[in-house]
Amino acid sequence: LFFFVSFFFFFLFFFFFKQKTAYEIMPSLVGSEMCIRDRYTLARTRFNFDNNGCYYATSLSMRDRLLESWNDTNQHMYKEDPKRVYYLSLEFLLGRMLQNALINCDLEDKYRVALKELGYKLEDVYEEEVDPGLGNGGLGRLAACFLDSLATLELPGWGYGIRYNYGIFKQEIHDGYQSEIPDYWLSRGNPWEIERNDILVPVHFYGRVEKYHENGVERSRWLGSETVMAQAYDTPIPGYNTFNTNNLRLWRACPSAEFDFSSFNSGDYFGAVKAKQKAESISSVLYPNDVSMEGKELRLKQEYFFCAATLNDVVRRFLKKRSHSWSNFAEKVAIQLNDTHPAIATIELLRILIDDHKLPFDQAMDVIRNTFAYTNHTVLPEALEKWDVALMQRLLPRHLELIYLVNHLLMESVRKVYGRDNFHMTSSLSFIEEGDTKKVRMANICLNICHKVNGVAALHTEILKKSLFKDYLDYFNKLDYQKYGNKIMNVTNGVTPRRWMVCTNPEMTNLINETLGHSEWIVDLSKIRDLEKFADDPNMQNKWAEVKKEKKKQLVIKLKKWTGIDISPDMLFDVLVKRIHEYKRQLMDILYVVHRYLWIKEMKPEDRGNVVPRAILFGGKAAPGYDNAKKIIKLVNAVGQTVNNDKDVDSLLKVVFMPNYSVSSAQVIIPAAEVSQQISTAGMEASGTSNMKFAMNGCLIIGTMDGANVEIAEEIGKENMFIFGGSVEDIGNYRRRVSLPLHP
Repeated sequence: LFFFVSFFFFFLFFFFFKQKTAYEIMPSLVGSEMCIRDRYTLARTRFNFDNNGCYYATSLSMRDRLLESWNDTNQHMYKEDPKRVYYLSLEFLLGRMLQNALINCDLEDKYRVALKELGYKLEDVYEEEVDPGLGNGGLGRLAACFLDSLATLELPGWGYGIRYNYGIFKQEIHDGYQSEIPDYWLSRGNPWEIERNDILVPVHFYGRVEKYHENGVERSRWLGSETVMAQAYDTPIPGYNTFNTNNLRLWRACPSAEFDFSSFNSGDYFGAVKAKQKAESISSVLYPNDVSMEGKELRLKQEYFFCAATLNDVVRRFLKKRSHSWSNFAEKVAIQLNDTHPAIATIELLRILIDDHKLPFDQAMDVIRNTFAYTNHTVLPEALEKWDVALMQRLLPRHLELIYLVNHLLMESVRKVYGRDNFHMTSSLSFIEEGDTKKVRMANICLNICHKVNGVAALHTEILKKSLFKDYLDYFNKLDYQKYGNKIMNVTNGVTPRRWMVCTNPEMTNLINETLGHSEWIVDLSKIRDLEKFADDPNMQNKWAEVKKEKKKQLVIKLKKWTGIDISPDMLFDVLVKRIHEYKRQLMDILYVVHRYLWIKEMKPEDRGNVVPRAILFGGKAAPGYDNAKKIIKLVNAVGQTVNNDKDVDSLLKVVFMPNYSVSSAQVIIPAAEVSQQISTAGMEASGTSNMKFAMNGCLIIGTMDGANVEIAEEIGKENMFIFGGSVEDIGNYRRRVSLPLHP
């Protein structure tokens, strides 16, 4: 009775006298979780619970849910012991995480209601998230899409990369010129990552190789003179409509010794933290400028750093199972190399197997050949990574030894196939490029060691076979066609409809779901073909046009915010957003703008009523050292300044350069576009993925038959694209003609 009375009076006191809390304001479970996070993690009250605090509380609440399924997934995979795939990439261009996580877990509506009851709008909360600065372009975005698809398909796959402090750079436009500003995307923290203080991997550099004998076998021991610690940071990656949650593990470089106390006491204050600063520089910046030798060394350090830490992690996980042996390593582990950046991983695993685990060389080679696969992303020979032999000798002496050893065996094999006097083939296939400065060809290492090599579009793969990797293909066929004939294959790039349709264009998603009567296309895009039978339905056409108009209005608001330029949503939106590069031909597009401007100016005023008003929108970043690309940006802005201030064409033509193009800005731009420019010189674009994103959002393509444009044309029909320009064969013939000497 005493307990009951005490509890009753305590309840009355709490109800009548205690100030109302967010728990009473927000009775739902979701809202309560956010309020708990706000109060006990962020140390805020309802009086300073702003949009940014709301974003963090919402994200942490969602992350808690993901961690439950993440732990369950890891336990399930450990128990079932399936083959796991590890995707190694120097870039992961993830985009904003909150909306993607809510949609994949079917919680967006619940969180929207919970936030509304708290007085917040979910769309405003989305805007508080900063894009993770972990990538630059299509290569990093492809990696992010793969992670989403692996989780959605319930495949056991992890991504591995670097946790950069600074992204590629933040682009600002001053007087028409690009300015690069440090992109410290972690300035306000990252609520999605889990800092793993318990996972620290030592990574060694420099030093020397010591030889010794063990049981009559000569062995090597690498004695590195500099050690850096790799600390893991995990980000859960949820699948769509599944409990499966995979992982992205990023490595941060830390010093092995935090502070040199003796140097500090002797007055050498800078020397006391020198080692710390040197170590942390490895994971500071994505793509440090490699014009100088110091820049080249840092780039190679980055690549080896994350490969060494990753392979240590992969091998550790493999050996946790007592039933595992090296003979079944490739049955349980698949490692995919996203371009040549992680190519050194092949040699690092060879070193681990031979030096640390004492495997015979032939067995170790069998393991790595059956474990690794390589994705090529370029048709430009100069874009294939090469490292100075002297640099690798200094930084990774044991790895250079192994490269020479594997290369020696390759050269012996080549001489058996082609004869000892075929210097062209030995020179072409060798890992080492001879010359005044000897270089290690990382692509050749991948071609020789990896069991599969893929291009990223059908046309790209054919170019690899006929040109860039022609000699390697001939060697594989002559060596053993049955075994190696299909080693170079095609796997066309793709993009996830979860990010690029459901998140990016919810209005269109709802219309498709309503029209088809299901949402199965979200995980099986082939079912989108069912829309074809509604193509001539006037009701569907009107609704589609309404969705496009709404997305254009949303972009108009953003354009005003980004640039201060007013655009009418009634104009035709003509868009070219890509990394700025000469082969992507932004220059040709802006010259067309000049032509169109002069064409309109020369018209009689009464004829201008027949001109379709057009807003031509550019976006993309130029590499800091790429002067021609930066001049193209200046030209676009100069033309825009002239056109946009000419009252004669004000209602007929606008030119806008959209600064700091990113995943989040793409999610606003792409759904609003009506015409997309995919105009690279035929044979130069490996694939392209923005073409797919535009097409998925009901945008027409003006383009050349290059990259994945070829396969898009096959899927949607050439009659639904505006195709121009020469084919790969035409371009090749033209180049051969102009290279011939001129005759009178």
